[in-house]
Amino acid sequence: MNIQSEPVRTGRKLSQVLQGAREVFLRDGYEGASVDDIARAAGVSKATLYNYFPDKRILFLEVAKAECRAQSDAAVATIGGTEDLREAMTRAAKRMVRFFMSDVGMQVYRIVVGENQRFPELGREFYATGPAQVREILREFLQKGIDEGKLRIDDLDLAVDQFPELCKAGLHMPMAIGVREKPTEEEMDRVVESAVDMFLCRYGA
Repeated sequence: MNIQSEPVRTGRKLSQVLQGAREVFLRDGYEGASVDDIARAAGVSKATLYNYFPDKRILFLEVAKAECRAQSDAAVATIGGTEDLREAMTRAAKRMVRFFMSDVGMQVYRIVVGENQRFPELGREFYATGPAQVREILREFLQKGIDEGKLRIDDLDLAVDQFPELCKAGLHMPMAIGVREKPTEEEMDRVVESAVDMFLCRYGA
């Protein structure tokens, strides 16, 4: 079944379906989540579930986009919560990396990459909803640092792309292709703190 980038059907049980799906996907993963379990957790019939989401991938992407929106909102709150540049970047990066390394974050990354050849609209829709928004938040934050004289950045677009990659170094790719287990909290903090150090050594005023 082709996945179309169409608006999700609205209805009084939509939030109920999404909450049930989130619970099951986070507990069992994409492959382990059955439609029966999702319908049961949501308290709806399978017919109602299929009325909203005729394909499990569409439902999973909708849940993933909601998680990304939540992460974007949290990033805004985290970055805006302090005047200290290093502290703000460290807190935001730790939250960002934990989402990248989470079960839902890793599952959606694998699905979007795996389905890209057949359904390129999946990647476009996911990127626009999640990573692109986080990128814009980071861009505005770094521009503010430049305007306040705290940062010296000649190529802002490049710097915006560099920072998340530094924060994932040695963690994301090995985990995505299954050659390492999920990193510990200590491992993620070590990479993030080093990433912030490197970034500020290069771009700090």
